[in-house]
Amino acid sequence: MSGESQDWVVEADGLVLRHGDHLAVRSSGFRVPRGTVTAVIGPNGSGKSTLLQAMAGVLTPSSGTLRVFGQPVEQARHQISFVMQSVVYPEGTPMTVRDVVRMGRYPSLGWFRPFRREDRAAVQEAMEQMDVADLAHRHLDELSGGQRQRVYVAQGIAQGHELLMLDEPMTGLDLVSARTIDDLIHAETDHGHSVVLTTHDLDEARAADHVILMGGRVVASGTPGQVLTQENLESVYGLGSIHRPAGTFIDDPECGPGVQVLPESGVVADQAWSDAAESGDAADSAEQAGHRP
Repeated sequence: MSGESQDWVVEADGLVLRHGDHLAVRSSGFRVPRGTVTAVIGPNGSGKSTLLQAMAGVLTPSSGTLRVFGQPVEQARHQISFVMQSVVYPEGTPMTVRDVVRMGRYPSLGWFRPFRREDRAAVQEAMEQMDVADLAHRHLDELSGGQRQRVYVAQGIAQGHELLMLDEPMTGLDLVSARTIDDLIHAETDHGHSVVLTTHDLDEARAADHVILMGGRVVASGTPGQVLTQENLESVYGLGSIHRPAGTFIDDPECGPGVQVLPESGVVADQAWSDAAESGDAADSAEQAGHRP
């Protein structure tokens, strides 16, 4: 691996992604810096989850190159932990919280080998990090949505990994669960790990180290300041496409999502979200206020 490649956990060039005959992501190139939190943001149908699936090795690219840790994705899967947006278990399945978190050890341990001391320790530590250790013997169908999501994230971090990927991990969660997961995300880099997550929340994206903006392709990739510009947001969300007063677009939990601050008078005016608002793509930062400045 070259010295330059060591700086990037993911590198893509001319990447095209399809679901069957449906073109999900047009030809795109981008890089994800190592040891950082990267937020993939964009409206519904923009290709966020599809891009994450490809980086996790779940979806095979139609064309182009995609490398993780400087090698083809299939060779790096043992270094990747992927937490999906939703996990469906048959209703009534007698699985406890501990059972679900233990499954995170199977990729390295195998399904039938006995757990070692380090495996049990990893499971316990993951449950404590996600504040679900006291629920270890509860069944999944006894938990709230936020508690279940914390269990799924605990399963992901119980797996030995260098790259943690999460698909909209905080969407629709209660404040306690959102803050718990947000703290975990930003603590991962303290251990030298990299994190890539998808989100609808502009505040969450601004709190990341690196941002990838999706609009059927990678529209922009870079620091939050480089990517989350008025021009880029308008190109993806249609912000201000009808009325565009001079000012700076912000996503303020106190004022509500999608507002325009007019510097001349200090007036806060509603900013159109175009089709994104109609499809529920407006950032829900007021409900998920646990993000870092």
